[in-house]
Amino acid sequence: MGFLLELGGRAAAAGRRVVLAEGDDDRVRQAALRLQKDGYLDPTLLVADASTDAPAGWKGAVRCPADDPELDRYAELYRQLKDSRDMSLEKARERAADPLIFSALMLQAGDADGAVAGAVHSTADVIRAALHGIGTAPATRTVTGAFYMVAPHFIDQLSTEVLTFADAGVVPDPDVAQLVEIAGQAAEMRRVIVGDEPRLAFLSYSTLGSAEGPSVEKMRRALDAFRDAHPGVAADGELQVDAALVESVGRRKAPDSPVAGRANVLIFPDLASGNIAYKLVERLAGATAIGPILHGLARPFNDLSRGADPAAIEAVAYVTAIMAGP
Repeated sequence: MGFLLELGGRAAAAGRRVVLAEGDDDRVRQAALRLQKDGYLDPTLLVADASTDAPAGWKGAVRCPADDPELDRYAELYRQLKDSRDMSLEKARERAADPLIFSALMLQAGDADGAVAGAVHSTADVIRAALHGIGTAPATRTVTGAFYMVAPHFIDQLSTEVLTFADAGVVPDPDVAQLVEIAGQAAEMRRVIVGDEPRLAFLSYSTLGSAEGPSVEKMRRALDAFRDAHPGVAADGELQVDAALVESVGRRKAPDSPVAGRANVLIFPDLASGNIAYKLVERLAGATAIGPILHGLARPFNDLSRGADPAAIEAVAYVTAIMAGP
C-alpha cells in the first residue's frame, strides 16, 4: 500500500481530534468533506463569520470563534499564557476570536489534539498563532518546517518514495546550530510520520570536498555537530543531491558514504534552496508535497502551502492526527 493510502488508516487509529482553522476557504471545505467521506477523520471547521453556511452535505462541527460559548474561557487562558494580567478581557477576547489563535487555544485547553491552517494565511501567521497559543516543545530553540515529498519511484522501482525536505518552510539562513536542530527534528519526525529510519544528507553544491565556499563549510560543520549530538543517526555530507539520491552516482562520488544514494532526509543549506527544490519536484516531477509540517511546537499545529489543493490539505490533516499520537 502506498504512503498516501496508509495515512488515513494510521490517522484513524490515532483517534485524534483535528481542527481546520480556515473553514471559509473552499479548498479547506472540500478537504473537510473528503475527510468525512473517507471516514478516517471527522475534523472541526472554524469559520470567521457565524453566517457562513456549512458545506453541503457536511455532518460535522462548525464553530465561529467570535460567537463561540468557550470564547471567554479561551480569552482568559490567552491572558494567562501571555502573562498579561493587565490585558483587558475585551482585548483578550478580540485576540482569541482570531480563528488561528482560537484553534491553538483549543489545543492548549485540551479540546482538540491538532490543528491545520495556512491555505489563506502565511507561514509567519500560522507560527505566530501557534507560539501564542501552545508554545514550543521542551528544549526547542527554533521552530522549523519540513515537506514530506511523495515522489514517483526512483530508488525502489516497486513503490513511491517519501523524502523529507528540511528546512523548506521557516528559517531563511540557518546557522550551524540551527541546522543541527533542523536535522534532529527532521530525523525524529521522520520516524513518527513515515515510520522508517532516517538517513540524512547535508546538501551542497559540493560532494566531500569537490568544491569550497562558505556554504560548503557551513554544511560540513553542521554535519560534524549533528554527528556529535546524534551519533546513532545515519548522516553524511556535504553531498550534492544526485550523490545523495542516486545509487550509481553515490558510488562514484562518495563510495564510502553510509548515506550516498540512499538518503531519505535532505537537509538544505538555506530556505531558498529548500523551498525552490520542493516546488520544482512538486510541479515538474509530479510529487505530492505534504506540508510544511512544523517541527518543534508543543502540540501539532501544521501549515499549508497557499497553493495547496484539497488532497494536500487532507494529507496534512492525517499527518497532524498521526503526530498527535495514539
